[in-house]
Amino acid sequence: MLNCSRHSNIKKIKEYFLSLLFFCVTCFSLFVTVGIVFLLFKESLPFFRAVPLNDFLFGKKWSPLFANGHYGVLPLLSATLVVASVSLVVAIPIGTLLAIYLSEFASHRFRELFKPFLELLGGIPTVVYGYFALTFVTPALQKVFTSLPSLSLLSAGFVMGIMVIPYITSLSEDAMRVVPFGWREASYALGATSFQTACRVVYPAAFSGIFSSYVLAASRVLGETMIVSIAAGLEAKMVFNPMQSGQTMTAYIVQIVGGDVPYDGFAFRAIFAVGLSLFAMTLIFNLLGQWIKRSFRYVN
Repeated sequence: MLNCSRHSNIKKIKEYFLSLLFFCVTCFSLFVTVGIVFLLFKESLPFFRAVPLNDFLFGKKWSPLFANGHYGVLPLLSATLVVASVSLVVAIPIGTLLAIYLSEFASHRFRELFKPFLELLGGIPTVVYGYFALTFVTPALQKVFTSLPSLSLLSAGFVMGIMVIPYITSLSEDAMRVVPFGWREASYALGATSFQTACRVVYPAAFSGIFSSYVLAASRVLGETMIVSIAAGLEAKMVFNPMQSGQTMTAYIVQIVGGDVPYDGFAFRAIFAVGLSLFAMTLIFNLLGQWIKRSFRYVN
């Protein structure tokens, strides 16, 4: 009886320390997030004291390195959205079709062999993707689009789309495999084909999880740095055509941090304002994604 009581007390102590450890890890993650946001706000304040918020948000010129600089973030924002749009146009259809095939049509053996190779794409360093875009994808695209410059948003966006395909495929396939098999059997019993079942039953039922993969991929491409720094260009200008070059928000941050700009200079302060804008844009996008995800939740 004494031994049982002692074992019970030891078990309770272990569970207490484990729960305390999990709580500390959670608090640490929260602390890091709050710390990053606080740093961005703190370092951005000197910039916004000198530059009106209206000029920063709606200005159409970005030239912080000149004596009479302009600080409108729209050129950086336009290039960021264009390259992100190109990458999602590439990644979402391919990633979704691959997920449908792996979940509904591929054999178990093929799926187990193929998925590690697919997920290997996510482990390749982004600097390798950048030079792949510059030395292979751009020359290949120039054979089709002869007016394409050596640095372009199209090339960078295309390679970024390839990079995030594993995110969409893996998460979407996991979401579709959660759909109860009985739903598929009911669809087959009503005379539907495998393709009709996949597109009209499984995909809508798993859309909540699939959309989460789209949001994750979009957040990933918005924050990508090396590919756009190498292959997209370093000229900040208003751009809406992916066949032109342009500087994204992250590429500007890399240019300033890796250059000879003094850390106490005003151009260096601008990177925190750009980083804060990128954080706010990503946050809004993720909140919108969470709302849409809840709206289309079919399978718990």
